[in-house]
Amino acid sequence: MTDINLPNADTVVKTARTYAVDLIERIIWTFLGAAGAVALAAGPADMLSVSFWEGVGTAGLAAVVTLVKGVAARLIGPRNSASTAPTV
Repeated sequence: MTDINLPNADTVVKTARTYAVDLIERIIWTFLGAAGAVALAAGPADMLSVSFWEGVGTAGLAAVVTLVKGVAARLIGPRNSASTAPTV
């Protein structure tokens, strides 16, 4: 009978935790980057006119897109990375 070579439970938990930390970090930085860009465009650059909550909503939508992309990346790429790049 052949042996089945499966990772131990610690490796699986560590991989899932690594993925979750990676994805959460990407979502937070996307939100902050989008909020900063909207604030700059609406404020000093005077390129658009939005309220505070419209800016936060726009940044939130960008963060949701990052979340969906990160979940899809887990299905497509390496299981412990929220990146679609095969070398990450």
